[in-house]
Amino acid sequence: MAYSSSNNFENFDTMLDEKFDKVYDQAFDHIVAAHADRQQARKPRKKRVYIERDHEDGHIRLWTDYFSEDAIYFPPLFRRRFRMNKALFIRITDRLSNEILFFQRRRDATGRFGLSAIQKCTAAIRMMAYGCAADAVDEYLRLSETTTMQCLVNFVEGVINLFGDEYLRRPTQEDLQRLLDIGELRGFPGMIGSTDCTLNVINVLDRFPVFDDILQGHAPKVNYIVNGREYHLAYYLSDGIYSKWATFIQSIRIPQDPKASLFATCQETVRKDVEHAFGVLQARFAIVKNPALVHDKEKIGKIMRGCIILHNIIVEDERDGYTLLDPTEFAQVEALRTSHVDSTVSTDTPSNVSNMMTMLSKRKEIRNQQKHQQLKDDLVENI
Repeated sequence: MAYSSSNNFENFDTMLDEKFDKVYDQAFDHIVAAHADRQQARKPRKKRVYIERDHEDGHIRLWTDYFSEDAIYFPPLFRRRFRMNKALFIRITDRLSNEILFFQRRRDATGRFGLSAIQKCTAAIRMMAYGCAADAVDEYLRLSETTTMQCLVNFVEGVINLFGDEYLRRPTQEDLQRLLDIGELRGFPGMIGSTDCTLNVINVLDRFPVFDDILQGHAPKVNYIVNGREYHLAYYLSDGIYSKWATFIQSIRIPQDPKASLFATCQETVRKDVEHAFGVLQARFAIVKNPALVHDKEKIGKIMRGCIILHNIIVEDERDGYTLLDPTEFAQVEALRTSHVDSTVSTDTPSNVSNMMTMLSKRKEIRNQQKHQQLKDDLVENI
C-alpha cells in the first residue's frame, strides 16, 4: 500500500512538470512571436548619411577669397562680412588656435587635415553677424550644422575666457575720470553714462550690480561742483521710468520755461548715446536681435557677452578712424576741470556691523529724492 502511494506521488510530480513545461513553452513562444512582430512592424532605422565635404578645399577657397596676398575680395568687403578688419580677425583667430584645442587643426585617422581655425572662426562670425541658421555656411565653408553650432559655442567661450578680463571689466580710475571729463564737456558734471529702460533692471534695482561697489564702500569717490554746490555721488542720465534716486537724472517731461526746455533737450540728446550704442551692437551682430529658439539660456548669455566683447575690441581697433571728439577739448577741460576722482579709497576690512551700517547709509544716500531734485535743479541752472 505504501509503495502504491509513493508511485502515485511520483506520477503526479511528473505530470505537473510536463504541464508547467508546456505552459512555459507556450508563453515563451508567444513572447518571441510578439517581439518578432514588433521588429517587423518597426520602420528600419535610417543610417547616418556621410557627406564628403572636402574640408581642405573649403579652407583653400576661403584663404584665396579673403586671406591671400592677392585676395579676390577687397578689405572693405572683408570688413563688411567679418565685421572687423582682417588684421584683427587674424589676431583673434591666432590667439584662439594657440590656446584652445578645439581651434587647432589636426589630422583625422586617414591622415587628412580637418577644419582649419579660420574656417571655424569664420563660421561663428557669419552666424553672429548675419543671424543665419547653422547650416547656411555648409556649402561655402564645408561645415555640417552640428559642427557649426560647436564652432559658435566654442568661439564665444574662447572670446570670453581670453579677452573678457580686458574688454569686459569694471572701469578703472582713469576710465572714470575720462567719463567725467566727457560728461562735463557736454554740460553734465558728475555724469558717467546713460541707462536705457529695461523692465528687468527696473524690477531689481536693489540688486543692480552697478551700485554694489558704492553700497560696499569700495567705489572711487567722485567730487564735482554744479551751480556752486559740491556733490560726491556720480549719476546716470535715464528716462522717466527710473526711480527718482540721486544716481538717476531724468528729463523734464513738460518743461514750463526756457531753462527747463533747454535742459530737457540737452538731457535727451546726450542720453541717446546708450540707445545708439545698443543699435550699433544689433546692426553689427544680427544674432542679438533675432529670435534665439535653438539656444538655451546659458548659451544666449554667452553669445551676448561674446558679442559685447568683440564690439569693444572692434571699437578699440577702429577708434581713431571715427571718433567725433577733439583731443584739444580735453586739454581745455583739464585746465577748468571741476569733476575729480578721489583715489583715496579705504582698503580696511570693516566689521560686519560697521559694514552693514555703511551699506544702509549708502543705500539711503542713493535713494535720497531731495538730493535728486536738488542736483536736477542745479543742472538746469548749469546748462
